[in-house]
Formats: sequence, C-alpha cells, structure tokens
Amino acid sequence: MARVDAAYAGLRDRALAETLTAEDAAEPHGLDPLERLTCRTHRRWVHECIASPQHVFVVTGHRWCRDCSTAANVAVDQLTWHVSVTCPRCGHTPAGVATRQIVRTCRASMAAAQGRTADAA
Repeated sequence: MARVDAAYAGLRDRALAETLTAEDAAEPHGLDPLERLTCRTHRRWVHECIASPQHVFVVTGHRWCRDCSTAANVAVDQLTWHVSVTCPRCGHTPAGVATRQIVRTCRASMAAAQGRTADAA
C-alpha cells in the first residue's frame, strides 16, 4: 500500500490520495504542475475541477482564448471521455499546446480515477 500524505488521509478515494501524494512529491523533482492528474488546490482529480476559474492561466493559455481575451469553458463527459475546450465568446476551441494538454491530462485523470490508462479509454 502506498504512503499517503497526512493532508490527504481523510479522502475517501484512496487512489486519489495516493496520486496526490505521489504528484506532490514528484513536482520538486521535475513533474510539470500542468501535467498533474490531480489538483492539489481542490484535492480532486483534475478532470473534476478543471472548469474552476482557478484553472485559468492567461500567460500559458490554459483555458484562455487569446483571440477574445476570455476564459474558455471546459466540458468533461465522463461517460464518453470527451473533453472540449470552447470560448464562450467566439465559440472556437483555443488553438495551442495548452488546450491539447488540458484534453490529454483530463483524459488521463479520468483513466487514473478508474484504475486504467488513458490509452485504454
């Protein structure tokens, strides 16, 4: 059984607590915080809280439409594993690495939450 940080010991989802602990420990050693499958702030799988305003990063373009200078919406369908990022102003998906990263990490987060790999989705 993997070690769980005291900050996450009260979480009902043991896999979530273990993944949060592992990702927290990996960040100082090079894990990109934007590649996490969990959210330290919300103590959730990232696909469960990516729609929060706290996940908008204007500088990197995460959840941001540069054309409209507007926060993009993220919809996560846990049944079909479809993740969409759409600007509420222009209706387009913001182009770029950040949007692709959101889709990839949300799908991987859904897989991890179910004990699977994103490739098996």
